Amino acid sequence: MRKEELIKKWLDNELTTEELQEFKLLEEYDSFIKLSENAQHFKAPEYNSSSAYEKVLPIIKQKRISKTVLQKLKPVLQIAAIFIIGLVVYSAFFTDDLTTINTLASEKTIINLPDNSIAQLNTSSKLSFNKDAWKKQREVQLNGEAYFKVAEGSQFDVLTSSGVVSVLGTQFNVKNRDDYFEVTCYEGKVRVRTKERTSILTLGKTIRILNGNIVDDTTAIHHPTWIDNYSSFKSVPFTQVVAEFERQYNVKMNLETDVNNLFTGTFTHKDKKLALQSITIPLNLKYKIKENTIRIYE
Repeated sequence: MRKEELIKKWLDNELTTEELQEFKLLEEYDSFIKLSENAQHFKAPEYNSSSAYEKVLPIIKQKRISKTVLQKLKPVLQIAAIFIIGLVVYSAFFTDDLTTINTLASEKTIINLPDNSIAQLNTSSKLSFNKDAWKKQREVQLNGEAYFKVAEGSQFDVLTSSGVVSVLGTQFNVKNRDDYFEVTCYEGKVRVRTKERTSILTLGKTIRILNGNIVDDTTAIHHPTWIDNYSSFKSVPFTQVVAEFERQYNVKMNLETDVNNLFTGTFTHKDKKLALQSITIPLNLKYKIKENTIRIYE
């Protein structure tokens, strides 16, 4: 692959002037810059990754890499190169055989699991799994929200801080946010085990746990609406709606209203003003936008 070839040649200080310009035009070049800003979140065995990147970034801009500095930084840069190759709309980190995929605000992605099962990850979510142990144990860890299409086979477990969702082959959605846990079955059967109880969900059945309160519900839709870029809610506190809005649009919302008002409705992920109207008009609220902050008031 040309992309990997350029990265390898860059690491080895073998890029020509023309190739260096081509390297800087790669889609992943900006991702490398972002990665450097968060380098303190991972460490090479003998190097401080944050200071290392501070040294290497000015050198990139000068279009020249010192072989002496390169030799010192090479362990860190090789880690960065691995991250860049796998980074498109999400970041994948491989630590101790654990693959972790993160989506940022306003991002969604589709993950192909080792058995051809599919996980669609909603914005600001995290999914982890062990590829090497997959044949023995189909298991993922989820923080956030994901829709699963599970290939038939052995038991498939989704582990969350709120409970465990288990299936053999089906389609379902799991939402695990702060104080909010919801599972909906769209095909087959799903077993949900929480500290409160164990439930078996069939087609169209939903279990929702909010602040320890359990609600059993039903749905007539065939898949979660967020896949079609709409967030839907049914009798949930307005704070949950606002939290999802902030994730989808990467904004900050200040509330000057009763945050415990219950909301039923949807909002689009493609039109901010239309989305704001969708969540404020039903509750007779107003809004005002100032840069990246939105004020909601009565």
